Parts: sequence; structure tokens; C-alpha cells
Amino acid sequence: MSDHPTDTPPPPARLACGRHTWKEVAHLLADLPCALAGFLYAVVTVALGAGLAVTVIGLPLLALGLSGARGMARSERARARGLLGVHVDAPSRLPRGDGLFAWVWSRLKDPVGWRSQLYGFIRLPWGVVAFTVTLVSLFVLWPVLPFVARGLANVDRAMVRGLLSPSDELERRIAELESDRGVVVDTAAADLRRIERDLHDGAQARLVALAMGLGLAKEKLLDDPEAAAAMVDEAHGEVKLALQELRDLARGIHPAVLTDRGLDAALSSVAARCTVPVKVSVDLAERPAEAIEGIAYFTVSELLQNVSKHARARAASVEVWRAEDRLMLQVRDDGVGGARLDGGGAGAGGGGGTGMAGLAERLGAVDGVFVVDSPEGGPTVVRAELPWRDRTPPPAGARR
Repeated sequence: MSDHPTDTPPPPARLACGRHTWKEVAHLLADLPCALAGFLYAVVTVALGAGLAVTVIGLPLLALGLSGARGMARSERARARGLLGVHVDAPSRLPRGDGLFAWVWSRLKDPVGWRSQLYGFIRLPWGVVAFTVTLVSLFVLWPVLPFVARGLANVDRAMVRGLLSPSDELERRIAELESDRGVVVDTAAADLRRIERDLHDGAQARLVALAMGLGLAKEKLLDDPEAAAAMVDEAHGEVKLALQELRDLARGIHPAVLTDRGLDAALSSVAARCTVPVKVSVDLAERPAEAIEGIAYFTVSELLQNVSKHARARAASVEVWRAEDRLMLQVRDDGVGGARLDGGGAGAGGGGGTGMAGLAERLGAVDGVFVVDSPEGGPTVVRAELPWRDRTPPPAGARR
């Protein structure tokens, strides 16, 4: 999940002018030139685009103006953030579209662009008022300047939040999902590269050597049967090793025990391979969706692997349960602690690599939560949440 900064509320206004008051005054004095530029831009682009709408270039010009209004809104958000402490999320980027028509149409129906133009229209009269009252207060109403500046600045804050913020919660969620999609794509690409490397360096190389060995054994079959038998026996051993490597690789992609028997059996199998005793408790009345189940499995698997390598623990535990619409995971060890989300420390997920950060990104990409509590000296407790999604029943007649 992405974390956005919250607004920085100024302290209560007092008779003495403080740092926040001067920042508000600076913002209000800059309102007039900024409002004038925004008003002229809005009037020219909308009037020109609408006036030429009957021609071929009219609508593209209007779309271009709306796209530029987003850029002006970005600078206004930055000004409000720096001087007024107002943090407004940036709206999601518009799709490029295939061809000119798709590009123009996506801009013409963009609510963010139209609200940015509306902001430019209504800012001019307000900019004149804010500039005039602030200037007069600086020289005539000095004792009450902090209160006047605060009242005027609050109007500016409301306008920025109301007109320059994303359209609604859905718009903000789209922006988050666009960011998460990049994480998912990068993770999938890394997994594919790992599988390709493991196949090339492991099972594939072993099978090539096996084929060559069997070819030599075939040539010696008539001339030297004993040597041929020895080579076939050696090839048989190579086949067993290749099969084991393929099983290990398949387990790394998606273990058969998880598909057949669910999280309880799969996590028990992972715990059995851990170098410290692990107590597994899975309290689920039903199984979640395959994708969620797989993420839960690999999250616990990586955490237990790091317990084995880095935690120096004597015991660990894994708990899995459902809480309303969330799948809850907790991995605990009594090791030396100090695990951090940046990959440091020696608790579950630590060890100086990027495992913790990678797990947090993977869970965040599916609207999950990843929390690490690992003080120096231990214990380390890692909690994770995943959205619960019901398992899709197999189609009628499908093999289970």
C-alpha cells in the first residue's frame, strides 16, 4: 500500500507574526500573479479550442489545453504544499491511447483537467481580493495580520483541496494500483529470469550430459559391454539428480502439496525443512483464492528461510487465521532480533539482503500489509495481512 503525507496544520494564529504567518502572507501575495497567469491560460485555451471546434484542429487544441492545465495544477499543489502545508495527492496519469483520437478523447473527458481550468477561472477574483486585503493588512492592520492571513489562507487551502485533488477515492486507488502494477511486473520478470537460469544451469545441463553419456554407452554396447553398463548406471544416477532438481524447481514455482492439500500441509512441509523447531497453527475453515494462498505460502517460506539462515533462534512459530475479510499471517522467532524492512538485521526476513522490502512490495501490490517488530535482542515478530478472496470452484468435470 502507498503511504501519502498528511497535511501539516499550522499552529493557532497569535498576535505576533511567526514563521507560518509569513509563509501564508507570501502565498497570498503570490496569489495575484499566479491567478492572473492561470486565468489567461484558461480563457485562451478554452475559448480557442471551443471556437475552433468546428474545424479539425479545435478539439485537439482544447485537449492540449486541458492537458496543460494539469501541469499548472501541479505547480499550484507544490506551492500550497510548500507555503500552506497542504499535501494533496497527485491524480493518476492519463493513458496515452492508441492514435490521436484516443488521446484527444481521454483528455476531453478528464475531470481533473476541467477542474484545473475551473480553478484558473475562479482564482482571478479571489487573487485580487486576497492580494489587496493582505497588502492593506501589512501596512494598516498590522496587529491583526496573523488572523487575517490565516482566514484568507484557509480559503486557499479549501480551494486547493476541493479542485486540485484527485476526483475521488477511486481515482486515488487507480494511482496506487498503477504504482503497484510496476512492482508486480518487475517481480514476475525476476521470477521468470530465475526459473530460466535454474533450468539452464541445472536440469538442462544435466540432461545434456546425460544424453551424451547414453550416446557413448550405445557406441560401446557391443565392443565393451561392461564399460557400457557402467556408463548406463552412471546415467541412471544423473536421471535421479535431474528429477530432483526439477522437483525442487517446481516446488519453487508452486508446490504440489499446496495445490492438493492447502496451507496447513504446505507450511508444515516448509517448517520441517527449517533448521529450528517450528510450531505451525493454521485456523482456516475454508481455503482462500489460489493467488492469495500462493502469496501467503511464499511469504512464510521466505521468512522461515531467513530464520534458518540469520536469526540464530532456538524456536519459531507460524500462525495463520482469517479475520473477517483478511487473511492474517504471523511468524515469530526467539532469535537475536534487529530485523528491518530495509533488509538489515538477523530476524525473520533479515540478513542484509532485500528480502523484507521485496515481501512488503509484493504484499502491497495486492492491497496487503507487512509489519516488522524486531527489537535488538529479539524476539522478532512479522505480521502480514492479505485480502481474503473466496476460492473459485473448479468447473464441472474438471480433474482435481
